[in-house]
Amino acid sequence: MWDRRSRLSTRVPLVLLCAAVAAFAGEPREYVQAVEFPYYRCQRQAWEPELVALKNIGVRTVEFAIPWNWHQLPSGEFDFTGGTNPRRDLAGLIRLLRRLGLRAWVRPWPPVEDWPGLGAPATADEPARQDWAAALGKVLGTQTASHGGPVAWVEPGGEGRRLQVDAAPSPAPVTRVSATDPRALALSRAALFDGSGALLWTDAVDTLYPAGWEPQPGSVFREGAVGFPGEEHAGGSALGRAAALLRNWAAILPELQRAALPKPAAGKLPDGVTVVEVTSPAASAVSVTNTGVETFRDDLRVMEPSTKRAVTVPGVTVPSGQSLWLPLDVSLTPAALCRECSNFSKAERILFATAELLSIEYENGTLGLEFAAPVPAEAVLQLARAPVGPLLAAGIPTAFEWDDQTLRARLPIPAGLAPGNRVHLVLAVEAPPASAFFNDARRLIVGQKNLVSTAYSPDAVAARSRLRLPEGYSATATVKSPGEIDYQVAVPADAVGGDTVMFGLEADGVLLGRALLRLFPPVSLNLREAMTVHFGRHELTPDPPLVSIEPKGGTSLDLTVRNNWPAIRTFKLDASGEGLDFFPARTEIAVGAMAQRHVPLRVFAAEDAAAPTGLRDWMLRVTGAADLELPMRAVLLPRGRTVAWTADLNGDGYPEWVLESARARAVFSAGDGGRWTEFTWKDGNANLLGERGAFAAAGRVEARLAGDALEFSGNGWTRSVRLSEATVTLEQTTALPPGGPAPGRRGNVTLTVERVSDRKAVYTLR
Repeated sequence: MWDRRSRLSTRVPLVLLCAAVAAFAGEPREYVQAVEFPYYRCQRQAWEPELVALKNIGVRTVEFAIPWNWHQLPSGEFDFTGGTNPRRDLAGLIRLLRRLGLRAWVRPWPPVEDWPGLGAPATADEPARQDWAAALGKVLGTQTASHGGPVAWVEPGGEGRRLQVDAAPSPAPVTRVSATDPRALALSRAALFDGSGALLWTDAVDTLYPAGWEPQPGSVFREGAVGFPGEEHAGGSALGRAAALLRNWAAILPELQRAALPKPAAGKLPDGVTVVEVTSPAASAVSVTNTGVETFRDDLRVMEPSTKRAVTVPGVTVPSGQSLWLPLDVSLTPAALCRECSNFSKAERILFATAELLSIEYENGTLGLEFAAPVPAEAVLQLARAPVGPLLAAGIPTAFEWDDQTLRARLPIPAGLAPGNRVHLVLAVEAPPASAFFNDARRLIVGQKNLVSTAYSPDAVAARSRLRLPEGYSATATVKSPGEIDYQVAVPADAVGGDTVMFGLEADGVLLGRALLRLFPPVSLNLREAMTVHFGRHELTPDPPLVSIEPKGGTSLDLTVRNNWPAIRTFKLDASGEGLDFFPARTEIAVGAMAQRHVPLRVFAAEDAAAPTGLRDWMLRVTGAADLELPMRAVLLPRGRTVAWTADLNGDGYPEWVLESARARAVFSAGDGGRWTEFTWKDGNANLLGERGAFAAAGRVEARLAGDALEFSGNGWTRSVRLSEATVTLEQTTALPPGGPAPGRRGNVTLTVERVSDRKAVYTLR
């Protein structure tokens, strides 16, 4: 068996991930942060939106263990493609990372924390280890960075435990920071200075254990910084801030050296406030972290890197709980943060700013600066000439100060109202001799040819221009006029919806314009009546979507069709399913550009249906402006009846067992002792059970449908469960386990409990 202590030397504090392909591809070293992505604890259908959400906030690397005992089946064979469970599709995860351009840091050996057996199978002797290494090597061997794949690091597992793949060993030491820790921002900033080799964020995404694989019975759900649909939770702002900062500063961090400790004008730092200055020839910074209870306000005396003399940064303000990375003597040349800043001299730079500098961009004579500013701040720039145009601060024309004697510009920075307190400043530095623009380019449709219009000034620039495209994209140019070119841009069919790509326009080797475009599928559909699965107050929608249908009278569904094209499109919808009738079975609908329309659909049980109740599969086929098939499911639920049915609702590869009436739904799991996972009042979708549910126990039980009831059989006991209207009755051949559902209230719904005996209990929603 594996000993948890075998990895202690590589698990010391640290939150940064180190140089990627660099180690073997000749690229410069880079300070990189990674996010733990335990794919085996996430729904298979959630991998894509969660990874897209992480990428969009600036994450470039994901780290994950590969549990040996998860992928090795009882037969001894290995499943890496999801044949036995969708969450075992490791090959699919690697392909997804490659499509998104994300890097992977892989841990192929036990221990795997918070996982049964620490990830090791019952037999983990040397022959078994060799078999595991050989099988896993075939999956990862052709997907390393040296082959153009996403696998940049593979963590060694100790003496003799290495995969035969040409990937760099994982960085060490590692600082781990929980994205949900209230101290996360301060801890992550401290990691930048503690000599760590990598910064690793944990608890970054919502996770859901497969039934029976949780470390403790009932502990199936864990909230992270990013939720299952890919939305960022409020508590995950520290991860977003760190990702935005390191997106551009990562390449400079290995060069930064600690300077003398900066001092406030008051002479002493308050309790809870730490200040660190780091310098390099191209860019320097002062990191101020305030873990105290009061806002820190003071001038800071720091060392100016270029002159080695003390200077004052005035008016530094850091609210309680905040950490700011203040730029100091940052060059405006490509040697620092801005690759496109070739028009600036070595003397031009940001002298200082009292907000956190995230990025610098330059195009078409304009300098763009992005800051994280929780409070109003300012930036002072040393330039070689007076700016020619206005300053836009958060999109609003704003006055700024210019000193003709010192050639310095003082720019006000408003407090950022966007997530992460982000705010953009755009300063017109010079009148460009040539300009190029994307005309209202904001989105691209996956798998389609998209019109992207561009304009140039003067007209002669158009003939010398070039469109910069992401890898895998192609474009055909059509000259619309002497100063206008239209491009038909083909987006790969395997591009990921929600992802973003950067396009650029250049002429004579100079970047003249750029556009960050978001990818969308041609059409998005939503079924308003689709049921949700509850874990306490957390919800997720099953895939495929599922609705309850009254067989004879039929049930009306509201299908929302959203056209993601920037032009009106016509879609044809066909609904079909064995044992079901649809009205109308075929609908043709025109939807405006980037708009949505509602399509009513009524579903009945067919008159010749073999059974009047139970689960039915059906299909919604979309043709016309898009071509896709969307699987759906329906539960036939006669009026006044209770129906028992089973399906995998949470995507863990194991079925749930359900009792449903017109008023309530009770859901159970067979993977953890027959746990009762939710008791939901359907009118209002209120679940009265907690995240852990009730009656959880170790081990699997046998479950079966018994007419309109459920029956669970464990070691020496049998439990029957019945639902009538909104009342659940549990009876067991032995005493019911302690700690069942407690009386409670949510909104206007109340749960009452009657313990008839030690073997029988009645639970009612009112």
